[in-house]
Amino acid sequence: MKAIVYTEYGPPDVLQLKEVAKPAPKDNEILIRNYATSVNYGDMVARKFSKISPQEFNMPLPFLIPARMVFGFRKPKKQILGSEFAGEIETIGKDVKRFSVGDQVFGYSGQSMGADAEYLCMPEDGEVAIKPTNMSYEEAAVVPYGAITALNLLRKAPIQSGQKVLINGASGSIGLAAVQLAKHYGADVTGVCSTPRMDLVKSLGADKVIDYTKEDFTQSGETYDLIFDILGRSSFSRCKRSLKPNGRYLLASFKMKQFGQMVWTSMVGSKKVICALAPEKSGDLPHIKELIEAGKIKAAIDKRFPLAQAAEAHRYVEKGYKKGHIVITVKEIKS
Repeated sequence: MKAIVYTEYGPPDVLQLKEVAKPAPKDNEILIRNYATSVNYGDMVARKFSKISPQEFNMPLPFLIPARMVFGFRKPKKQILGSEFAGEIETIGKDVKRFSVGDQVFGYSGQSMGADAEYLCMPEDGEVAIKPTNMSYEEAAVVPYGAITALNLLRKAPIQSGQKVLINGASGSIGLAAVQLAKHYGADVTGVCSTPRMDLVKSLGADKVIDYTKEDFTQSGETYDLIFDILGRSSFSRCKRSLKPNGRYLLASFKMKQFGQMVWTSMVGSKKVICALAPEKSGDLPHIKELIEAGKIKAAIDKRFPLAQAAEAHRYVEKGYKKGHIVITVKEIKS
């Protein structure tokens, strides 16, 4: 089968189209003929992981060594990137009960990666579900990571109907899903992003959009029940006065300092810091499928690249051009 392989860390040019062995499913696995995948933040980090400094690593420092052990210190252990996918089941293991050959599925492989390829295997009980009927393979392939992460983190707050919610970093995969999910839960949603992405965030349901290049939301005088900071670009000290009494400052990316603030605010004061990690295996994908089919979550595709141009797709994202999701079309999409 064809796959995008990288055998060394580095710039987009390390990604090469190669012929590799087609995987065979284990007894509890399904073999998926992959039609589409995405380029998301995790792919970018994994591609250049040896170059990521402790300051750039968006998690507490103690997590860095285990992460390097998983991905490889000097060269990548997992040589095929891509964690989101959508395709059709070609073969099932003898113990598989939930799926059948021919099922159209979508999912998220997490740190196992492997979706930048014509085929991949997934365990039956992994983060995989029947594809939404109202989405193409391309659309379905860009939703799982952001939706699973945003859903799990918003539950930690927990988000409630009638709240005022600000999402800082509203135009990325997690942010776009968070805007839509917050609206689904009945919140009044303000999104924060850059100028070129304001219309996109507004189109997906944000009641208000703030251009961070022109306005600092912490200086506006507005207060919120929940501030969801996707990449930790702000700080609790700056956001504290923008929180209502009993407000929550929710972080999807955090360091030990923020973790310490969470411990401290859990004991002192009414305004709380919440640092949370979304599980790779949440079991939420069938629920996300239902939300998609109910029109609560939509895909926002900016640009499509064929598999052979995966390096160009990474370059496009790395240069900050993207306005929405980036799709890699692995195979000509079926209707």
